[in-house]
Amino acid sequence: MSISKPCSPNELLSCLPDDVRARVTPFLENVHLPSGRSLYESGAYFRYVYFPLNGTVALHGLTENGSTSMLSLVGREGLVGVSSFMGGLSMNSNATVLTGGNFLRMPAADLLREFERSLPLLHLLLRYTQALIAQMAQTAMCNRHHTLEKAFSRCLLLCLDRTTGNELLLTHGQMAHLLGVRREGVTEAAFRLQHLGLIRYARGHITILDRQGLEQGTCECYSAIKSEYDRLLPMRMAA
Repeated sequence: MSISKPCSPNELLSCLPDDVRARVTPFLENVHLPSGRSLYESGAYFRYVYFPLNGTVALHGLTENGSTSMLSLVGREGLVGVSSFMGGLSMNSNATVLTGGNFLRMPAADLLREFERSLPLLHLLLRYTQALIAQMAQTAMCNRHHTLEKAFSRCLLLCLDRTTGNELLLTHGQMAHLLGVRREGVTEAAFRLQHLGLIRYARGHITILDRQGLEQGTCECYSAIKSEYDRLLPMRMAA
C-alpha cells in the first residue's frame, strides 16, 4: 500500500459545504489498495474509513463453513465504515477491495468528531447510510428470488455505477464469491450475456457493450437500488 497527499474527492465528499470540506481535507490520505485487500473483518474496530475514488469494495457476510455472499458494493459514490459514526464502532460483515484503485483514507475518530459537529455532514452521511441499507435489503431479496443471470447483471451494473469507464476487472471466481454461487454458474451466465452481445469477457476483463440492453435484461432490483441512491444523495439528484 502506498500513501501520498489526497487527490480529488469522491462524490460523497464533493457534496460537502466548502467550510466542512476544508476541515475534513487535512485528515485525508490518498492510498492505493490492491484487489483482495481486506479493509476490516467482522467485529473488528474501525481505525479508518475509506472514500473510494476509482476502486470498489464489497461488503460481504461469511458463514462458519467459509461460504460468503455480497451484502453491498461501495465505490466512488460513498464510503466504507458507516458504523464508525453510527455508534457501533464495528460491523458483523467483512469489507474487501473488489477492484483495486485509489482511496481517500481518514481516521474514524476524526470523522466521528466532525459528524457530531457538522449538521450538513450528519445529514449527508445518514442519507447515504439509508441508501446503503436499501441496497443490502434489495440484494438479499434478489439473491433469494431471481435467477443467477439477473443477479449477475445487477451486480455488473452496480459495479459499473461505482467506477469509471465501461470495463470491469473481475474474474468469474470473484463474481461467484460475490454472489455466493458456484463459479460454473457465473461462467454460464457470462456466456449467455456475451452471446446476446451485452458484454465481452476475456481473462478477467468484462467490457459492457450494451448497457441499455443489460439494464433491460436484469430484474427490477437494480433500478430499485439506483432510484434510492438518486433520491437520497444530492449529487445523484443533480446528475
